[in-house]
Amino acid sequence: MEENIILRNFFRLMKSGAFDDKSEIEPMSPYKWRRLYAMAEAQKVVHIFARGANHHFHDDGLNIPEDVVDSAREYMDAHPTPPLPKATQPLPDIVMSNGMLNRRFHNIVKKERHAIDTSIESLLLLQIIATNVDAMLNRGMSLDGIIRLGQFLRTTGDKVDFVKIDTWLVRLHIVRMAELQGNILIEVFGFEQDEIPFVHRLDREAYNITVRSVSFVAKDTAEEWHFRQSRTGFVQNNSRILRRNLRRSMRYFVYAPIETTSNFFTGIGRSLSEIEE
Repeated sequence: MEENIILRNFFRLMKSGAFDDKSEIEPMSPYKWRRLYAMAEAQKVVHIFARGANHHFHDDGLNIPEDVVDSAREYMDAHPTPPLPKATQPLPDIVMSNGMLNRRFHNIVKKERHAIDTSIESLLLLQIIATNVDAMLNRGMSLDGIIRLGQFLRTTGDKVDFVKIDTWLVRLHIVRMAELQGNILIEVFGFEQDEIPFVHRLDREAYNITVRSVSFVAKDTAEEWHFRQSRTGFVQNNSRILRRNLRRSMRYFVYAPIETTSNFFTGIGRSLSEIEE
């Protein structure tokens, strides 16, 4: 099927660009390449797409259209790759939507920074996981964040104290959300389970969740409002956005009930507070 070949090539280019895993790229029409590039841009993984394409530059049949190449160059010029977080840098006041869990997160970071056996690498991993949780709940699957998690584990995982990680994830009630991120690395990017010690059980649904996210490439940020005030003074709601966010919350509710519920109602509250008086 058309969509299947686009997805296969998309994930192969992601694996190649992010983890130097060179799998065969199937020939596609210019139209399909433009669809694939739209996925890469929507997921903010154009840099990974470009690196993967470069790895296959001499492959027979790799007929990427010039306009796609030009678009990728322009995107990368305008969007430099952000660096990984540093455990010593100041954290935003709000990392998690639930107030109690947010305070726990900051207490964990503060205590670990001053511990005798402090593990900076473990704090960095926790920050990446928590950032991905926030992205997943607010914008859907962050493939860029998942890739950064995988790259961190491959390059720095041997320095992480995973006993601390397990303890922190339990305290923050995001064990299953962290496992979902790890399972995406396993199901989509070919990681082994022993590379991700905080994954204690496999989740085959991880692949389907990822496919749904990357397949949705419509960019409707102009309509990204929940409530607004009409000219007559009445409050209107954007039912389409509300339904989409509710579906997302229901999808992730089983993985993190407390944070998902808090995030949904926090989003509504934030939208209401932005209504012009």
